[in-house]
Amino acid sequence: MHKSAEPEAGVAGAAGPPRLVEARAREARPEEAGDARLVEQARAGDDEAFAALVVRYERKLIRVLLRLVRDEEMARDLAQETFWKVYTRLDRFDTARRFGPWLFRVGVNLGLDHLRRHAGPPASSIDGAGRGAIDPADPDPRLREELAQEVHFILDRLPLEYRTVLVLRDLEGFSSAEVAAIVDRREATVRWRLAKAREMFRQHWERRQLIGGRGEARHVG
Repeated sequence: MHKSAEPEAGVAGAAGPPRLVEARAREARPEEAGDARLVEQARAGDDEAFAALVVRYERKLIRVLLRLVRDEEMARDLAQETFWKVYTRLDRFDTARRFGPWLFRVGVNLGLDHLRRHAGPPASSIDGAGRGAIDPADPDPRLREELAQEVHFILDRLPLEYRTVLVLRDLEGFSSAEVAAIVDRREATVRWRLAKAREMFRQHWERRQLIGGRGEARHVG
């Protein structure tokens, strides 16, 4: 009897079934790997791995910094400085912790340091700085723009420690635990500051609406 022909050894036999090979290839893509794995690869000298982390977080980091410093060019500069600092400190990062909050902690600290170095009175008028950073869901673009400017105007008048938690939690959607990791405070402290920040924001908002209403009444009269 003829023995049934055995599968020929070759590339497919050595590498495994095509689907498995494709799966391994997908796993190897830096943009699809987890943060901890990318950090380990970057530590080993893989620049593509760190580039994948930059792509993953750059837009949100710039947006957070823009909300704080209200200057797009400065926000981009601070984001670049953040990534450079993180890159040079990768050996200190504990991969058992989450990379994102650590990155934003470095960035937010740089943003706050910048604001403290350039401390001064808030802008005396709504000038639209940081335009487009907040996008309220109003169908009329003019009303949406006015609302965004008003929000920024009030944020500028909140103390930094309150403004920061309000931006991170309510505008950027970080959890309270993530905010606590970013600002290096206990979660209970963050929740208290957030409640205080929301109350301060509400008071400023109502005061401005009242002043605006009186102005319109005088204009009509």
